[in-house]
Amino acid sequence: MSKLPIELDDVDKAIVVELQRDGRISYADLGPIVGLSAAAVRQRVQRILDAGIVKVVGITDPQAMGYPVMAMLGICVDGDVVAVADELSKVDGVIYIVMSAGSFDLLVEVICEDTLALLALINDQVKTTTGVRSIESFLYFGTHTHRFGWGVR
Repeated sequence: MSKLPIELDDVDKAIVVELQRDGRISYADLGPIVGLSAAAVRQRVQRILDAGIVKVVGITDPQAMGYPVMAMLGICVDGDVVAVADELSKVDGVIYIVMSAGSFDLLVEVICEDTLALLALINDQVKTTTGVRSIESFLYFGTHTHRFGWGVR
C-alpha cells in the first residue's frame, strides 16, 4: 500500500468522508460533525487539500452539457506509453486516461456531441497520434454506477 503524503488521524478521515458526501459543506456545519471548531476544521481541510488528498470540484454531467455520446477507447501503444498519454490528454473530448495492464496499454474515456464527432475524434486525432498502434472503442449505452466517495483507510 502506498503511503499518504500526510498522516490522517480519525478526525481527518471523518472530514474526508464528509467532503466526499458534500464538497460544499461549510466549516461551521462540518465542525460539530467531527467535534472541532470551524477554525480548526478550516485548518485541517486546508492541510488535506494542500496534500492533494482531496480536490473539491464541481462535477458536470456530460449529457446535460451537450455531450450525449461517451466511449472508452482501449489503445495499444508502440513505445513510450506516458508520451502517448501526454499527447492524448491534449485532445478535446478526452476526459480520463489510465495506464493499464492487460489487453490495452491505455484506457481513454471520451465525450462527443454525436457519433460522427466520435468517429472524427478517433480517426483524425487519436489514430494519428504517434505511438498509437491500435484502438478498440466501447460506446456507452448508459452509466450504471459512478462513485466519487469510497471512504478512507
